[in-house]
Amino acid sequence: MGGMERPKLDDFTWRVGGPQGGGIETAATLFAQALARGGWWVSARREYHSNIMGRHSYLDVRAARRPTRAFFERVDLLAALDAETLVRHLDEVKPGGVLVYDPGAARTPLSKLAMLDDAAKKRLSERLGGGDPPLERALERYRTAGVRPVPLALAPLAREVAEAVGADALTARKTLNTVAVAASLALLGYPLEFLDAALADQFAAKPRVAELNRKVAAEVYRRVEPLEGWRVSAAGTPGERIYLNGSHASAMGKVAAGLGFMSYYPITPATDEPFYLEAHPEAGVLVVQVEDELAAVNMAIGASMAGARAALTTSGPGFALMTEALGFAGITETPLVVSLYQRGGPSTGLPTRTEQGDLRFALGAGHGDYPRAVLASANVEDAFADAALAMNLAARFQLPVVHLMDKHLAATTRVVEPFDVGSVELDPGVVAEAPEGVFPRFSLAAEGGVSPRIPVGTPGAGYWITSDEHDEVGHITEDPELRDAMMEKRAAKLAALGEWLGPGAMYRAHNPEAGTLVLGWGSTEGVALEAMEGLDLGYVQVRFLLPFPDLEALLEGKRLVVLEYNQSGQFARLLAQETGRRPDHLIVKYNGRPMTIEEVRAAFEAVLNGEAGAHTVLRAGV
Repeated sequence: MGGMERPKLDDFTWRVGGPQGGGIETAATLFAQALARGGWWVSARREYHSNIMGRHSYLDVRAARRPTRAFFERVDLLAALDAETLVRHLDEVKPGGVLVYDPGAARTPLSKLAMLDDAAKKRLSERLGGGDPPLERALERYRTAGVRPVPLALAPLAREVAEAVGADALTARKTLNTVAVAASLALLGYPLEFLDAALADQFAAKPRVAELNRKVAAEVYRRVEPLEGWRVSAAGTPGERIYLNGSHASAMGKVAAGLGFMSYYPITPATDEPFYLEAHPEAGVLVVQVEDELAAVNMAIGASMAGARAALTTSGPGFALMTEALGFAGITETPLVVSLYQRGGPSTGLPTRTEQGDLRFALGAGHGDYPRAVLASANVEDAFADAALAMNLAARFQLPVVHLMDKHLAATTRVVEPFDVGSVELDPGVVAEAPEGVFPRFSLAAEGGVSPRIPVGTPGAGYWITSDEHDEVGHITEDPELRDAMMEKRAAKLAALGEWLGPGAMYRAHNPEAGTLVLGWGSTEGVALEAMEGLDLGYVQVRFLLPFPDLEALLEGKRLVVLEYNQSGQFARLLAQETGRRPDHLIVKYNGRPMTIEEVRAAFEAVLNGEAGAHTVLRAGV
């Protein structure tokens, strides 16, 4: 390594960057699966543009000998599949790390990067000395930072390898991703057998394609020598671990809890969940793609009224159109689960970037007062458990449940232990047995505000459904006494729900005895816990935002820090509203990129050292 510091090979990150639509997601999947088959705990995240093919996209794969929760800003090995990646990720490879690049791309002037927007070109030109610099200047920046550049012309290598295994030029281009992955793993000295197995699995439906790619990988291994000091061996036996993202886990949790119907209108990033269910008809879920968001929510409400366990997925712009229907579910006391995948707003905003900007919206969506539950998942395991819990809460308490996810969680793929599907018990709620005649669907003699229900269309029984205020059988009324009674009946559900959950399900605390507590919700937990390792900090993950847990005793006498993905500090405001405590420090990020361990740790250290102000904005990311 020429005197460079060697990377820590029990925990390392590989980044691959290239044009969107160029197959780099497949490359990252192969890389991650190969490592996972060798017993590594693997996590992968994807960052991509929303508007056009060819724009810059990249994926990080972090591999460690223990489960991990977050990602670093700086990586150990960067595989630049195009010239733009070379300049986009300046200063993001660790000292002692490696840059794999195409030597032809390094001769490209900055002005020739057609997909690089003007603002980025201006910033990069200034960083590289001004004017229209050739990308050799970027290479020099990597070298002076202690990074080892490894020239590797992947396209010519793909042609040579394809010719060696008897394939034509067109086929050679199709194997470029396999060449890139094989070259990276060969540089790391990782055993070929695990990549061979990953390729067989990736192309299981196309045996001839699988065999070709396995030959290509073997040929690349023969041509690429491992880097000195970079021997990455198997980490153990993986056992029965699974590899999936937050969207997949949420779908699985709903299925485990009896999901029978899901409707959706395509919207990023919420569509991945119904797509996953459509790809697995054996789950037995009727999945319907509809013409708009209004149809999605109303169809789910109708399915629920008819007795199905129903849910839908959406993102902020779609949720905005559903608010009237949510009120309809509230007044008709219809079980409904809405998985709200948050992304950068307002309006269309940043469709493929992460944010936690919909908290206040989820808490108050729809006019008037009606109860709903709002919970947020922190990780892939939570996504499964929370989705199942949301289905059961909706059925038991007959109300809308908003399950908050975010793009980062949805698109983060991790190796995890298999979910305990058998532990999920289906809660049917209070269902009446074959009533005859007019049925008091909205009975005021309801324990905890929950009346027995029957599916619409039950033979021999009936009641009225209306969006107006109504009496016990659903007849419209404006009687003041009935209005009070119905409002109070519905409101009682929220207290009953909180009591049924208990405090242990509403939040979790790590090292709560510390004098300084960080509070967060959703996907901030993972990065917070990794960033605070070795620091005198505690962390509180608030899982339920409505009803809000009783935190007063836990927070008493503590210095408070709030960490969240939005500009206005929505959770900080909710905390003040519910507990009377404003945080001493607010740390936020809203550029659409995930928080990194380095930047969060620096912010925590500034708090502990007395160097932080009341408001800190994190800005890492490209």
